[in-house]
Amino acid sequence: MGLDSFALQLLNGLSYATTLFLMASGLTLIFGVTRIVNFAHGSFFMLGALVSAYAVSRWWPALGDSALGYAGAMLLGAAVAALVGALAEFTLLRRMRQAPELYQLVATFGLTLALHDAMRWFFGPDEVFAPRFPGLKGAVALGEAYFPTWQLFTLALGPLVWWGLHLLLTRTLWGKQVKAATQDKDMLDALGVSPAPLMLGVVMLGCALAGLAGALQLPREPANLQMDVSVVVETFVVVVTGGLGSVGGAFAAAVLIGVIHALGVAWVPQATLVLVFVTMAVVLVWRPQGLGGAAVAATQREAVPVFSVAPQGWARWFVPLMVAGVLWWALGQGDYSRSLTEDLLVMLLLGLSLQVMMALGGLVSFGHAAFFALGAYGAALVHLQWGWMLLPALAAGMALAVAVAAVFGLVLVRMSGVYLAMLSLALAQVIWAGASQWVGLTGGDNGLIGLTLIAPESRAVFDAVLLAGVLAAVGMLGRWSVSSRGAALQALRDAPLRAAASGLPVNRLRYQVFVLSAALAGLAGGLWAAIKGAVFPSVASVGTSVDALLVILLGGVHQLWGALVGSALLVWGGAELGQGLEYWRGVLGLVIMAVMVLSPNGVLGGLQSWWLARRRPA
Repeated sequence: MGLDSFALQLLNGLSYATTLFLMASGLTLIFGVTRIVNFAHGSFFMLGALVSAYAVSRWWPALGDSALGYAGAMLLGAAVAALVGALAEFTLLRRMRQAPELYQLVATFGLTLALHDAMRWFFGPDEVFAPRFPGLKGAVALGEAYFPTWQLFTLALGPLVWWGLHLLLTRTLWGKQVKAATQDKDMLDALGVSPAPLMLGVVMLGCALAGLAGALQLPREPANLQMDVSVVVETFVVVVTGGLGSVGGAFAAAVLIGVIHALGVAWVPQATLVLVFVTMAVVLVWRPQGLGGAAVAATQREAVPVFSVAPQGWARWFVPLMVAGVLWWALGQGDYSRSLTEDLLVMLLLGLSLQVMMALGGLVSFGHAAFFALGAYGAALVHLQWGWMLLPALAAGMALAVAVAAVFGLVLVRMSGVYLAMLSLALAQVIWAGASQWVGLTGGDNGLIGLTLIAPESRAVFDAVLLAGVLAAVGMLGRWSVSSRGAALQALRDAPLRAAASGLPVNRLRYQVFVLSAALAGLAGGLWAAIKGAVFPSVASVGTSVDALLVILLGGVHQLWGALVGSALLVWGGAELGQGLEYWRGVLGLVIMAVMVLSPNGVLGGLQSWWLARRRPA
């Protein structure tokens, strides 16, 4: 690479850093005041882009003819994003302030689904092309290369926004009140300053910055409905690398990630995503609170820490037999019902693997799809390469997942809270990038197809063993939760310092439960490959990790049968909604938000609380 090309890629990285900083600064401001990790932040980015694109290309095309009009359209996109953000804060975010971070992530993922379908209904599914920005259509000569003038403008805009936010937060009364709210909202309230308007204002500012970041993409790319999730993952990388709540850290991390992203595209395009996430992992290992963040605080605890194995007595045997009977009946009701029930059982096993980590070990993972994918690809590869059949292939997939977890767990179990969740997401994204780009081994986007791990004549036997095995795993989780090992895990989950002072090997126990969880997830992935007959990179995607979280959070993290209820809602409910409703994902998003707000302990947890309240004497 020549000097001109290197300078060009460096400028590309710095220009991209502006987009990342606008997104990350908004997200970190929201977190700093509300303590909510907003997964829906990418939706406001997409909303700003779509509103601005429609304004200059379809609603008022004359706006695109002048720099002032085009800038006004961009500010309109930011303003609409701010207003929708205010609505989201009023209806959802303020009700999730006291919830653990993972519940917030899942609730705001539901908001992402709802906003996505709302925008698809309003704007339509097609891409929207906008004209180039008037007066900034050319390029600047850089030796033999040329750098777009618009990107040069956005490059200069990043430091200006950082400077403006710095002045706003340090030189104005509102900014000082916001900083006080980040440190102690209760004390600020006691001094006569209501935190609620401050939180609303910060959410609107953060969403406006995201909307502006989306609008600034228009001269470079069309607005489309795939912009939300693609940008929010890298935004989380920047926020976590910079340190939650630190605007200065977000700026430094945006520059670092933007430059590494651009140079990776030029030098090692097949490993660009890997480089970005490896950078985040290295920073977190070196400095767990990020570049500019404060020391990691104690992990926020769930409201119901006791693992419930109810019901008891005669119902203890009746419930498993009833569940087994219903699922066996469903497996025999034709190909469609059998396929859905098999999916439900595999998702139930994946949910159990995460439940072991979260409910007993207190380890939060936002990238559990990594081990699911390793199990699936491991089983598929040994089957295609060496002809291994079901049982040895499943063992190979589990071994691969365990091997990666054994190495990765040495670092991960020393993390906590959202930093741990994001480091696990980094691993999942690295696995996803490898599956997508290592075409020679994984087939890339074409996947590994033609798997015949299950003979057609053995399908009924396979289903029976699958059902029995998954129900046995539920029973083992229940037994383990009331054992001495389960009690020790729950003790270090709720009070790690006290558990360590009592002589419990905290890190060793966390490591063991993490590796066990990875083994179960790898088994689930191998079963998924066997059932589907193919494996694609989507098994390692963010969506798969979110599905695992939804399974246990919808049903109830601390409920023994919570994963069953959650997988039924996700698999059967999603399939039924998808058959007769065009915007079923939006409806599913509304259901997710409703469950997280009305019953944070999940459907079973809410029913259990309602039943206990009824039996309590007046």
